[in-house]
Amino acid sequence: MSDRTGFPSSIRRILFAKGLRGFADGFVSLLLPVYLLELGFTPLQVGVIATTTLLGSGLLALLVGLQAWRFHYRTWLLAATALMASTGLGFACVTDFWPLMLIALVGTLNPSGGDVSVFLPLEQALLSQEVPAKRRTAEMARYSLVGTLCAALGALAAALPSLAAPAVGVANRTAVQGMFVLYALLAVAAGAVYTGLPKAAVSDAPPPKAALQESRGRVYALAALFSLDAFGGGFVVQSLVALWLYQRFGLSVEMAGAIFFWSGVLTAFSYLVAARIASRIGLLKTMVFTHLPSSVCLVLIPFMPGLPHVLVLLFIRSALSQMDVPTRSSYVMAIVPPAERAAAASVTSVPRSLASAASPVLAGYLLGMSTFGWAFVAGGVIKIVYDLLLLAMFHKIRPPEEEPLNPRSAT
Repeated sequence: MSDRTGFPSSIRRILFAKGLRGFADGFVSLLLPVYLLELGFTPLQVGVIATTTLLGSGLLALLVGLQAWRFHYRTWLLAATALMASTGLGFACVTDFWPLMLIALVGTLNPSGGDVSVFLPLEQALLSQEVPAKRRTAEMARYSLVGTLCAALGALAAALPSLAAPAVGVANRTAVQGMFVLYALLAVAAGAVYTGLPKAAVSDAPPPKAALQESRGRVYALAALFSLDAFGGGFVVQSLVALWLYQRFGLSVEMAGAIFFWSGVLTAFSYLVAARIASRIGLLKTMVFTHLPSSVCLVLIPFMPGLPHVLVLLFIRSALSQMDVPTRSSYVMAIVPPAERAAAASVTSVPRSLASAASPVLAGYLLGMSTFGWAFVAGGVIKIVYDLLLLAMFHKIRPPEEEPLNPRSAT
């Protein structure tokens, strides 16, 4: 069903819920390291908890994506919001390391600032079902734009505990715990939005005998490559970048929030640019040719002489590094059959949690040993390798809507 403008109401609901979740992820990713350090944890322990959250999110997203065709979208999404609410309340009430590890493993907390959750494969598959192929990339860009802009606003909201309780210590800790309660309330609000979704099957196609059949080879190859990219990205998840800025330059939470707000704004509007570029040169080339220079920026960041130079590279990276998000999602949805989209979205998005789960703990160890920023170098080099491999392996595989660009290309 569509509104008067012809815009499907289900898409409007997905975008609204995405915004609520993005706002929550924006402030949690910055407050998480501050909160854990306030509890007396070491940088290594902060990295371990960040790793655990990514690992748990990846396993859950994989499970849901492979079984998504068995149930309705709305059922899965409502269950996910209940888990998100429980996660927020758990972090608000628990202060011991091992119980927090368990909550991080089974919950939905996101230390990266981007969407690496169980919601992602479900929402992407539903979006692809609701729009024609020619509009798919633009819709994916809109989807990413809403989430990133709201996450940027959430980064600004990370300063609220300091404003409410300027003194450090127990008062500030209580204020941060209140933000985890807000995280839970936003999950409830997202659940209310999801209740209006149609109780429709995952696809109009008959249920497959297996989650992946025709597209299995392509999806597994992409999953392996995305794993490499995610492993590199795990060295520079937003929580650990914030921790590095706190340590090396003595930044306050308020200043870090402002930095990540403007980074998020640049990233958000880059999605719209990505859709325009993709319409001219294709999805795959857009993914690679925007991602490569952003990876070079990562490598250079630790060698900069001062904070202004670091910020310039961070902002350049923010304007380039995520252009591959809507194009990557659209590319995956385009080269697999409709009945396999939910599974494909899950199998290719899960690496952003599973493969990146190993690197935050390594980054935390490096931060504990030195404030130089070796994690940026490691992450950037790995991402450069990924870009080159992706171009080499998939340059002949074009989405159907790009076939007129090169009729001789293999599908």
